Amino acid sequence: MILFPAIDLKDGQCVRLKLGEMSEATVFNDDPAAQARLFESQGFEYLHIVDLNGAFEGRPVNAAAVEAILAAIEMPAQLGGGIRDLKTIEMWIEKGIRRVILGTVAVRDPDLVREACAQFPGQIAVGVDAKGGNVAVEGWAETSELTGVALARRFEDAGVAAIIYTDIDRDGVLTGLNLAATAELARVVEIPVIASGGLASIDDIKALMRPEYAMLEGAISGRALYDGRIDPKEALAILRGE
Repeated sequence: MILFPAIDLKDGQCVRLKLGEMSEATVFNDDPAAQARLFESQGFEYLHIVDLNGAFEGRPVNAAAVEAILAAIEMPAQLGGGIRDLKTIEMWIEKGIRRVILGTVAVRDPDLVREACAQFPGQIAVGVDAKGGNVAVEGWAETSELTGVALARRFEDAGVAAIIYTDIDRDGVLTGLNLAATAELARVVEIPVIASGGLASIDDIKALMRPEYAMLEGAISGRALYDGRIDPKEALAILRGE
C-alpha cells in the first residue's frame, strides 16, 4: 500500500484546490523542488505531481517546476495534467517521469492510450476523475456522459499500469476518501487502483488497511499533509504494518 504525497502545480507554486476550482487555490509552498525533497526526507517513496494549469490548457505549463522536482529527488514520480499526445508522453518519460497519467485524452482518444501503453509498457496510468459518478475532463471543467467504471473497463486489456480514481466532490475538502466507490471500481477491473480525493486524517490511513481495501495500490494525500493533519512517520508506519 503506497501513500503518494501530492504536489499540485499552479503558476509554478505548490497549491491545493477546493473541489477542483482554480479560483479556490491555497498556496502551500512557492518552491516545489524543496517540497519534493521534504516529502522524500519524510520517508515517502513515490511522488504524485499534477500540472493544474496544463490540465486546463491542454499542454504542459509548469514544465520548469516539474523538471526542478525531478532534479531534486531520487524517488519515482508520476505526472498528470495537460498530457494529450505521444510526443509529450515521450518527453516526460525521457526527462525521468516514471508514470504518465492520462485523463482527458483517455475519454477523448482511447486509441492514443492504447498506443502509449504499447510504446511505454508499465508507464501509463489513467486518471478517472468522477463527479457525481461521471467522468470530468478538461481540468474537471466539463463532465462527460461516461461513468468511471465504464472508462476503466475500456482499458482493461490495454496494459494500463494503474487507475487513479478521484472523487472530485471530496477533493481538497478533507471529508475522507470515498473508499466504497474506489473499491467498487477496483473489484470490476484487474488494473491496480489508487484512491484520491478527500484523505483527511490518520483514520483514513487505518481504513486503507482493512481487508476489503487490500486490493488497492494506495492513496494520494495532499491538503492533509500540508495542514499537518497527518503525521508522515505515523502514516507510513501504519501502511508498512509496523
